[in-house]
Amino acid sequence: MTNGQQNSVLSQLMEELSAERIRVVDLTTSLGPETPVIDLPPIFAPSPGLTITEISRYDAHGPAWYWNTLHLGEHTGTHFDAPIHWVTGKDLPENATDTIPPRRFVGPACVIDVTAEVEQNPDFLLTPARVQQWEATYGRIPAGAWVLLRTGWSKRTSREDFLNVREDGAHSPGFAKECSQFLARDRDVLGVGVETVGTDAGQAGTFDPPFPNHTTMHGAGKFGITSLINLDQLPPTGAVVIAAPLKISGGSGSPLRVIALTPT
Repeated sequence: MTNGQQNSVLSQLMEELSAERIRVVDLTTSLGPETPVIDLPPIFAPSPGLTITEISRYDAHGPAWYWNTLHLGEHTGTHFDAPIHWVTGKDLPENATDTIPPRRFVGPACVIDVTAEVEQNPDFLLTPARVQQWEATYGRIPAGAWVLLRTGWSKRTSREDFLNVREDGAHSPGFAKECSQFLARDRDVLGVGVETVGTDAGQAGTFDPPFPNHTTMHGAGKFGITSLINLDQLPPTGAVVIAAPLKISGGSGSPLRVIALTPT
């Protein structure tokens, strides 16, 4: 493609955005002190929620400006999981938020709607067969795609309902081990995105291996995005997702603003 053709493509994109024939959809939940973080067993170090401390607000500490100090874990709110986040991805090249090529933050979205199944079973696991059923209607998932699991979980607005913890642990949907392997190896996706607090199911700590989506995806150099919203505003195919984490040196992940470009 020549420079003139490239400029034409970008100019056309801006024209489509200006004419509102392409819509920008925010897939990110607001990040605040009440944003829930994942609960880990007491033997493991917990991740803190967000704490905001005011530095100045047009006062003696800074008469013309307002700003804050933030204290939070990398994996808080809508956030990005880099391969280095998991032991299986710790030795891969370009595995941290500052070394991943930025081209890999952008990809077509494949939205798999399983809200009906999750309404019946909060522990629902996506299987290869269910993915292939989706593909029979919408086409094969292309390499380099974001696979977004639409579960309706983001409609759970209270911390208790969102984390859904019972005596035996959390209960939330996710991916069967075989499905993570299928998406990472057979479909070569960029990664997966979910509405839940983590990319593994709530009961995944009891699976073999534990947390198989993290184990498989990050071991294959793939990514995860969590706590997404507004997936109901995206078509099954045709949208493009941009999910760029902060460029933290050696970062295992970061909160991020996820946006989708979708036809109106």
